[in-house]
Amino acid sequence: MPHSFGYRARTRHMFAKQFKHHGQVQISRYLRSFHAGDIVDIVADSAEQKGMPHKYYHGRTGVVYGVFPRAVGVIVYKTVGNRKIEKRVNLRVEHVRHSKCRDDFLNRVKLNAEKKKIARENGETLDVKRHPAMPREARTVSLTEKPVTLAPQPYDTYI
Repeated sequence: MPHSFGYRARTRHMFAKQFKHHGQVQISRYLRSFHAGDIVDIVADSAEQKGMPHKYYHGRTGVVYGVFPRAVGVIVYKTVGNRKIEKRVNLRVEHVRHSKCRDDFLNRVKLNAEKKKIARENGETLDVKRHPAMPREARTVSLTEKPVTLAPQPYDTYI
């Protein structure tokens, strides 16, 4: 039997709601504010079919370029052949959520600013660059007893 190549083809698990999360979209989704330049994740919510992204964009991260009454415009880069094309996708706010990809970076910036402030007060210079972890120190293992060699036991059913 021929299979479909439709807009939502092969999205049975992709757009499925999680266990005990069925039903209408939560009110808090509509109360989030978006601004141009925000980094957002595109996650389609199957409870709202209007303004739903194509399956290609599900799980992608983009930047908001425009905010409209019920929707946001998101710039996503799509790989086509050997180049990346800038795609402008208009999505309803139910299908967009703020990305947490910059949280670690912003927290590190704040922490480094505090460290620099304390170092300046003490008259020190501080290096806040990240360095790769060094190899662990060498250790010597001493054997007091002779090592035991293990051998596999023959398989036997005790029925």
